[in-house]
Amino acid sequence: MICQECHQRPATLQFTKIINGKKTEVMICEKCAQEKGEMFMDAGGPGFSINNLLAGLLNMESNIQTKANAFPKTEETRCPHCHRSYKEFVHIGKFGCAECYKTFNEQLNPILKRVHSGNTAHIGKIPKRIGGTIHLRKQILDLKEVLKNHINEEEFEKAAEVRDKVRSLEKRYEAQEGGEEL
Repeated sequence: MICQECHQRPATLQFTKIINGKKTEVMICEKCAQEKGEMFMDAGGPGFSINNLLAGLLNMESNIQTKANAFPKTEETRCPHCHRSYKEFVHIGKFGCAECYKTFNEQLNPILKRVHSGNTAHIGKIPKRIGGTIHLRKQILDLKEVLKNHINEEEFEKAAEVRDKVRSLEKRYEAQEGGEEL
């Protein structure tokens, strides 16, 4: 969608304003949001930025509003690989390396749960048109997890049903793939 202000750049922000019970939605680009800051400001603060949004999600101090630091010890914590601190991550909006995810996992999990409706693991998506047997393999792996859970809970009748489903899917997979091992 194109920005409703400049009609040139792609709209990256959506604002919903409710004034006297009347709801208005505006789709604008970040540049117009900064230029028209008075429309999109929090009470008395400077204009909007992606870093401020991220900082707000992370419950850290931001330019929009000052909040108590939810994770007081994170300022001292630094990634052992790239030496970026959590505070730098909040300011910049990017981690320095893959090791940062492990280093700051304790701080990220509650945020990811809140932002992604409780999900903290990325499982990805598979396009249907090129997925081929990938969907089948994923279904088998998911059922094997369910099978392990049933066995751990000593629900052997349910485990037997799931085992039979896994075997059936494995036969179907072998017929399609030519016997590749899972």
